[in-house]
Amino acid sequence: MPEISRFLGIIIRMYYRDHDPPHFHAQHGEHEITMEIESGVVEGKFPRRALAAVLDWHELRQQELADNWDRARQEVPLQPIPPLE
Repeated sequence: MPEISRFLGIIIRMYYRDHDPPHFHAQHGEHEITMEIESGVVEGKFPRRALAAVLDWHELRQQELADNWDRARQEVPLQPIPPLE
């Protein structure tokens, strides 16, 4: 699964040929969540600060995430997305 961003110990990844709805995966230590790109719905559990960081990053990078989802569906290389600063 390609890594598309990394910040504050959080790794953001997206699978090729993944199921709908469009989403990404985030890992922080032993914790993992998935987040829907359009709605921001989260499945899984994350430490509070890490979740807040992913929510902030998602809000800033939603279009880039959607573009990468389209790229993944076409099975072309994904673009790195800048980390949360």
